[in-house]
Amino acid sequence: QTQKPVFRGEHPKKRMSSIVALLSIEMHFPEARSLKDKRMLLRRVKDRLKKFNIATAEVEHLDKWQRAQIGIVTVSNTRVAVDRALNSVIDEIERVQPGLITRTQVDFLT
Repeated sequence: QTQKPVFRGEHPKKRMSSIVALLSIEMHFPEARSLKDKRMLLRRVKDRLKKFNIATAEVEHLDKWQRAQIGIVTVSNTRVAVDRALNSVIDEIERVQPGLITRTQVDFLT
């Protein structure tokens, strides 16, 4: 027998507003001499981003030594919070490793 979901707070028929955004960041690692080097450098970037309310994954250029693209996703109930989170991610990468980012793109999935 299945249980009915328990809704806390708002009435279940009220629609909750969620804003989902995907930030694509393309990066260049000129010091990488192998895929192993690139993975190590990329892991450092992703580890620094764990403090933000996001999910990350390498999504493109998996077989390139000096190039990487990561996808970063965040969810909030306001556009301001989503923008703030994604801008903080970009600022953190640029603060620690200036010039690493070659391109960014944001897509809203609402």
